[in-house]
Amino acid sequence: MAQALVPLKDLVRAKSRLAGLLSPSERRALAQAMVEDVLAVLSVHPLISRVTLVSDDPGAGLLASQYGIDYWPESALGCRGLNAVLACASARLLADRDETLVVLHGDLPLLGSAEMSAVLHRQRQLGGLVVGCDRQGVGTNLLAFDRACVPRFQFGQGSCQRHLAGARAAGLKTAVLRLPGIALDVDDPDDLAALFATTQFVRADRCGAICTSGLLQGSPLGARIRLALASLHPADGLSNEEQTS
Repeated sequence: MAQALVPLKDLVRAKSRLAGLLSPSERRALAQAMVEDVLAVLSVHPLISRVTLVSDDPGAGLLASQYGIDYWPESALGCRGLNAVLACASARLLADRDETLVVLHGDLPLLGSAEMSAVLHRQRQLGGLVVGCDRQGVGTNLLAFDRACVPRFQFGQGSCQRHLAGARAAGLKTAVLRLPGIALDVDDPDDLAALFATTQFVRADRCGAICTSGLLQGSPLGARIRLALASLHPADGLSNEEQTS
């Protein structure tokens, strides 16, 4: 079996790079919808026995209860900053359970059960660090490892190569997975355009959750975002993004 760890920012301040398209309340709604997509997949996955949400958002405890998962307030871990928080939480989770731990972001609205199975299979086969990169191959959206190969967390700009370089320097085997549902995180308008363009996005109600597709597809909010995105790419609309999704 395996565990999953999901860090979650304060949803009130989430997705600031979308401020030109969405109001604060809309950004919060989008961030919550995406993390619910992720939790819906993780909480019912047959190979994942424990999911832990780490956050200081006021609604995080209720969200965890809704999906039947564990909740740790970030402030209770005694450290600050994403990388330090992940290091502390990972050490606690692996202290008495020698199994694969998957650390992943909560803004992956296309995440699917099959992709999680692929990650777990690859990590166990490799016996090292599996890195799920973003669609540009620059950032890191997921890390999978066990107690014998805990990486130094280096989330931030250019984190994919930093995670790989750090693991190799420590003598750990590494593998990079490029899977659509892991690669597409939503941080900026181009990411939203890619989300609207991908055919996977039409699949609503996966794992019983309304979530991102229900929030944006066929809704006034989704129509308004599409118009705004078209104004940013007047020559070709979303066609360029469709090629990269």
